[in-house]
Amino acid sequence: MSDIIQLLPDSVANQIAAGEVIQRPASVIKELVENAIDADAKTIHVLVVDAGRTSIQVIDDGIGMSETDARLAFERHATSKIRQADDLFNLHTMGFRGEALASIAAVAQVELTTRPRGAEVGVRLSVSGSKFMGQETVSCPEGSNFKVENLFYNVPARRKFLKSNTTELNQILSAFERIVLVYPNIHFTFHSNGAEVFNLRACALRQRIVDVFGKRISQELLPLDVNTSVCQVSGFVGKPESARKRGAHQYFFVNDRYMKHPYFHKAVINVYERLVPTGEQVPYFIYFKVPPQDIDVNIHPVKTEIKFENEQMIWQILTAAVKDAIGRFVEIPAIDFDTKDRPDIPVFDSKASPNPMPKVEYNPKYNPFDTASGKTRKAAPEQWEQLYEGLVGNETEQSLFGQQPVGMEEDVIEEKSPIHYQYKGCYIMTAVKSGLMIIDQHRAHVRVLYEEYLHRTGEQGNNIQKLLFPEMLELTPSDDVLMSKILPDLNDMGFELTPLGGGSYAVNGVPAGLEGLNYVSLLESMIEAAKEKPVGLREELQEMLALNLAHHAAIPYGQVLGNEEMEQLVNRLFACSNVNYAPDGKVIMTILKQEEIEKMLG
Repeated sequence: MSDIIQLLPDSVANQIAAGEVIQRPASVIKELVENAIDADAKTIHVLVVDAGRTSIQVIDDGIGMSETDARLAFERHATSKIRQADDLFNLHTMGFRGEALASIAAVAQVELTTRPRGAEVGVRLSVSGSKFMGQETVSCPEGSNFKVENLFYNVPARRKFLKSNTTELNQILSAFERIVLVYPNIHFTFHSNGAEVFNLRACALRQRIVDVFGKRISQELLPLDVNTSVCQVSGFVGKPESARKRGAHQYFFVNDRYMKHPYFHKAVINVYERLVPTGEQVPYFIYFKVPPQDIDVNIHPVKTEIKFENEQMIWQILTAAVKDAIGRFVEIPAIDFDTKDRPDIPVFDSKASPNPMPKVEYNPKYNPFDTASGKTRKAAPEQWEQLYEGLVGNETEQSLFGQQPVGMEEDVIEEKSPIHYQYKGCYIMTAVKSGLMIIDQHRAHVRVLYEEYLHRTGEQGNNIQKLLFPEMLELTPSDDVLMSKILPDLNDMGFELTPLGGGSYAVNGVPAGLEGLNYVSLLESMIEAAKEKPVGLREELQEMLALNLAHHAAIPYGQVLGNEEMEQLVNRLFACSNVNYAPDGKVIMTILKQEEIEKMLG
């Protein structure tokens, strides 16, 4: 049998490695910017064209590279960060694997212009698909200039499955934000298709967060600073009132490296469990300083999954730090305890003799197994099966209140009583053929209004209600990119927004029926929904708008209704496409079966 195992060519091996390291244009920017930071750069410029499909350029003023280093940097596992295996457990740089440049060069056309500090001239070399194309001596500034063009030009399957430019640009901005939040002492700029998106001057950490996410977030943050022998925890956590259902900015960093850690995320959320509504989350920017030998960052090429040696201990420190931040900075009214009738707690006296051991009295002659003198249990009665008749039957009848959805039976619609009873201003009770129907009046009205608003929006759009005093909508650069995509849909739905530049919009008009709502929060929620569901965006926005309108206009709990009003609401509910569940999935109605009522009263 002939030998069939052979070594892969370097170009093929580099393309395989690129599948893990370079997943999309955002991965290229992450690797190149991290290399610039490791090169001691003080100013870093990032320029992209067509969300990185056409061109990505990263320019820095770092230490640069010599001619030999520039040529060697594109080889696999060529790195200046480590020398031996033990260095993996004492890392002080962002990169260390030596795979990034080789992976980028394997799937793109790369041009590097670099000049080391103190040198008179630099070097420019070109690599395309792992093939060296040329090299020349040039005059250039100190530092490095990487230009990556035609990403995935030789891997058409990967290029085909890239998302839209808006989605890819959002991914790039997310990766860029994760880096700039760690290095506020570095000046960063970001340009997309020639337009400046970010210009972040060197500043303090809090100011960097404000520069990235807007001025409003500064009022929502509480400082965090705890230093122990195990780790140092610093940064900021949000106030309870800053909680929101979508779009909360949540970041963990360890040793100046972004990471994802669900376990630590749960530690933060647990602290806010009783302070914020269920399902809402608060922003946080938490930075860990841990001895490098106590963590392992070499889990995945992306380096966002990190293992901690003292994970449980850090969890406890993090929990205590967040609790301390909330306790010190959130205003909580003091409780004045009434000490008038407080119990008299005696003071411990070491000289006093202890109380004697209490005596336990019991009957030594008692024998629980002696049935001769005691009463014995009666045997099971004859025909005991009759006691359980009726308990086994249709699954829909096994629950006391009919947990199964109520069907659209004719007896429910046609044979319901015209007389209704309202219980505690919340529930409508109506007699039907099979028993007693109980309807949540608020959820029923939400379902009715939701379908009406949705139909109205789909058929003819909404009328615009002009605002006497326009409100300001401030967006982050990534949200501003998405707003440009959904703005036509918002205009068709009845919103009148005027771009003012710099991510600011004037809200001049809203759809009729939104009076009393927070228009800015509503628009922010719709933008976050657009991030999560890029497909079918218009329908998602219409459903969210209809749901907000329905919740705002629905009958509140506690409102007293007359019999005619209840009859009208019940009839409108049974005309809906779904009578069992509200748009948010909550149960609207249930039926207490006639058989169950008879059993309870029998």
